[in-house]
Amino acid sequence: MTMATPIDWRYSDHKMKLREEVLGILLQKFGTELNVDGSPKYSNQSIYECAHDWVSQGNMISAGVISFYKNYYTDYGNYRKESK
Repeated sequence: MTMATPIDWRYSDHKMKLREEVLGILLQKFGTELNVDGSPKYSNQSIYECAHDWVSQGNMISAGVISFYKNYYTDYGNYRKESK
């Protein structure tokens, strides 16, 4: 007997398309900025984590993701994830 495995809603077709859109927006806005020494100003890890968190929190559209990233994933926000 085979049981169908339910698909996690975070990985539905709609959410994967949203994740792709959000990731594109964040990479375009923050992925190309460099520090004076030529190193990336924002880490790819923080950009990917933000895209994942945005979708996982149930957001249905990409509007607001830039402010979300600035507030929670940069030095400008109150909270910053440290790279390990």
